Amino acid sequence: MLKSTVLRLLAVPVLILTSAIPGLAQLPPDLFPVAGIEDRIAFWERVFTEWGEDDLVIHDTERVDLVYAVVAENDRRDGVRRVERLLDEVRSRIDTPNQLSADARELYDRIAEDGVRMTAGDIALLRSRIHTLRGIRERFEAGVVRSGRYLDHFREVFEEVGVPSALTLLPLVESSFENAARSYAGAVGIWQFMPATGRQFMTVTQSRDDRVNPSVSTRSAARLLRSNYQRLQSWPLAISAYNHGTTGIARAQAAHGSDMAAIIRNYSGRTFGYASKNFYAEFVAAVNVYDNYDVHFGPIALDAPMDFSTPPVRVAARASIAPGSGPTHRVQAGDSLSLIAERYGTSISQIMALNRLPSDRIFAGETLLVGLSDDGGSGEYSVQRGDTLSHIAERFGMGLSQLMQLNGLRESTIYVGQLLVVR
Repeated sequence: MLKSTVLRLLAVPVLILTSAIPGLAQLPPDLFPVAGIEDRIAFWERVFTEWGEDDLVIHDTERVDLVYAVVAENDRRDGVRRVERLLDEVRSRIDTPNQLSADARELYDRIAEDGVRMTAGDIALLRSRIHTLRGIRERFEAGVVRSGRYLDHFREVFEEVGVPSALTLLPLVESSFENAARSYAGAVGIWQFMPATGRQFMTVTQSRDDRVNPSVSTRSAARLLRSNYQRLQSWPLAISAYNHGTTGIARAQAAHGSDMAAIIRNYSGRTFGYASKNFYAEFVAAVNVYDNYDVHFGPIALDAPMDFSTPPVRVAARASIAPGSGPTHRVQAGDSLSLIAERYGTSISQIMALNRLPSDRIFAGETLLVGLSDDGGSGEYSVQRGDTLSHIAERFGMGLSQLMQLNGLRESTIYVGQLLVVR
């Protein structure tokens, strides 16, 4: 089965991989040039539409469109070893291709068609650059569906900030429009801000994380992209800097100019690897696929647009909660109405009624009324200069661990103005 899979993929005509890219008219070529990276774009279109979560693509890490095989996850080791053996055979008989086995000859021809110099050294280099990648067809389709919730509002924000509205599709690459997305490196939210970058544009603290606030994080993303462009004067580079960092891309630009293809081909920055080299091509591919999503995924219904007419952080400054109304809760990342209701011994419907919530969507940083008080106590304390958690706990007749648990604190660090639940 593995053998037939390899042969099927090696036999794919090159013209399929380099055919005309659909939907490119949606990206003005003067702003978003693609010369020299067409093969990369076509490859990522296949990743987004052809290969699913059960498909493991074995290909070259530099010539990404040079696909050797697609195998199941449990065949990863055998698949890679088979490709290595075929490459070893090609290298050993590089001057006598007529003596190659049928499978190795298929591979030889495919490599030659891709423009690789057919020398033993170049084939050895290919062997050292074998890369595996999981398909994301299902994830991408789900992202297209979720995009319906956000794109109308995102486009308004980007146009207001002065950034091309096409860049609102960048989350298809970053998070598939999943607001709860968290990367292993610590990036959070639809726009996948790292903590340090996020703090330059919004509030990212232990008690409030605007990276999971779609409206705030979108404006922050637009401002970051605009800042990148103002420094680099190139949208391909500004987009790449969103992934790699502006300083690194500026260094590449200084060495090799503003042509993305030239930078990919020639820049050898220590951290400029697979992800950074492909980020712009992934974005262009994502736009192309989105423009034709019905062709790739069939008729699908996008989620209904969310209402962003009112700021999502409804009570961040306690504006709509009168002092003494009752106990409150400061929403933390990961909270849900059901968890909050259970913690305070109330119901979801009661919390929604008290706060006049139009839906069960809540955002980190907002303050919710979770009950009505008979004694006039607000249930919340604003940290003052000189306070410590132990002093606050003692003042309100609580244990330190109880106070920390109630507020979802993992450490005892607090800051002036922070609101703590002290019911």
